Amino acid sequence: MKLWEDKVRRVVPYTPGEQPDAPDMIKLNTNENPYPPAPSVLAAKTAMDESRLRLYPDPAAGALVHALADAYHVGSDQVFVGVGSDDVLSVAFLTFFNSEKPVLFPDITYSFYPVWADVYRIPYEKKALDENFRIVREDYYGENGGIVFPNPNAPTAWYESLDLVEDIVSHNPASVVIVDEAYIDFGGVSALELVKKYDNLLVVQTFSKSRSMAGLRIGYAIGQPELIKAMNDVKYSINSYTMNMPSLVMGVEALKDTKYFNSCIGRIVRTREWTKEKLRGLGFEFPDSKANFVFARHPQYSAKALFEALRKENIFVRYFDQPRISDYLRITIGTDEQMERLIAFFEDYMGDRAFSS
Repeated sequence: MKLWEDKVRRVVPYTPGEQPDAPDMIKLNTNENPYPPAPSVLAAKTAMDESRLRLYPDPAAGALVHALADAYHVGSDQVFVGVGSDDVLSVAFLTFFNSEKPVLFPDITYSFYPVWADVYRIPYEKKALDENFRIVREDYYGENGGIVFPNPNAPTAWYESLDLVEDIVSHNPASVVIVDEAYIDFGGVSALELVKKYDNLLVVQTFSKSRSMAGLRIGYAIGQPELIKAMNDVKYSINSYTMNMPSLVMGVEALKDTKYFNSCIGRIVRTREWTKEKLRGLGFEFPDSKANFVFARHPQYSAKALFEALRKENIFVRYFDQPRISDYLRITIGTDEQMERLIAFFEDYMGDRAFSS
């Protein structure tokens, strides 16, 4: 061992979804939106003054913060923005999870949570979802150093009611509760309406999924001003210029075209419901999805075998070789044509094989 090696911070890193680049591929593995951003976003990109790129962006991201505040009817001092919701959540972990008590989150959830906890030396406990992959609210009543969970959950796609969310928040007045709503636009009611009632609630959302802007990396959090100030104090202690100029400009434009936004969401939801019906007809089982993906298993076919067979046809889905979920595939909802091709593959595959283990 080299003399400096025992001082290296070692963690098991987060494994992002594969980003394949194959001809004629169908990419259904990272929950991206299959449709382009709003036309106004693309127009802003074309019209952008290139001379602005030599200047630092606004460290306060003022234009985007004000646009988000107007869109969600909150004060500008209630909005924090970052480089995707991952950046926002990372700053939130560093800001609020700062005690010797464990942070609580589900055992089947976004796999970045334990990575951040390990990097920042935050103690944590995973609380087991029940046999139907639902949150057990009583598990979050005990002493803790903070709580975080996605709603709808990833990778299971379950949406938990606003009643359950409020129950957990109200039982934990001494802890910050983070509700990660990356997929909320595809179904369910946001916890944003609870922010005015609870000073310990932080709601995190993203432009990556419903607004078709994963490549621009825009995330945001909404909470009471004291929470947002604390996050900004930490951000300015790390890197004050976190948001790039194109993201700020195009992010503002994305919030203006609500008609396009609602139309795009509607298309995805309709395709999701069609896909669920077809998968059920083929014998698949899955939680009722309120996200832009389906988390499905088949009682007669190995998920890993299906995953590998799909890859050979340039159809990419997500497989998690992990306890409790190794029988499942996470399938992003693509266009109608993409999902028809996926269903056609399953029909052919299962027609050729009576059983696969």
